[in-house]
Amino acid sequence: MQKDFRAGIGYDSHPLVSGRKLVLGGVEIPYDKGLSGWSDADVAVHAIIDALCGAADLGDIGTLFPSGQAEYKDVSSLSLLRTTSDLLKSNGCTVTSIDVTVIAQAPQLSPYTEEMRKRLSACLDMGPGQVTIKATTTDGLGFIGREEGMAALAVALVHK
Repeated sequence: MQKDFRAGIGYDSHPLVSGRKLVLGGVEIPYDKGLSGWSDADVAVHAIIDALCGAADLGDIGTLFPSGQAEYKDVSSLSLLRTTSDLLKSNGCTVTSIDVTVIAQAPQLSPYTEEMRKRLSACLDMGPGQVTIKATTTDGLGFIGREEGMAALAVALVHK
């Protein structure tokens, strides 16, 4: 069987609310709001999971980890990423690279991107150089610009 490279794209967004921790890329970031969701609502990790699922033809994050199931309530998205990574391996896939862009008006994320990179690469059994994390704003436009929520885009390259 010939092995091929396959790419997947993932996207996620969640609203910001008071009374929740802000977790991005598996890192808790000091901020007065957090992302609302069934799990820890880590948009960066959720986008990565969807990108990996797309590249490996495994459906999507909602198929693998449905909202509303008690076992996923407030779960760390890194745990979901580890499960996804194991599923890819069992399907003959090797993750080659991950590229993520987090879209948030605030807070400033650059002080945390290196730690995100380390946690994500460790979770995926990859070298830190195989995972890139970037952050951008919308220059005040839309729900992100009004600081009502955050989003993330991810691309995954998988060897199958």
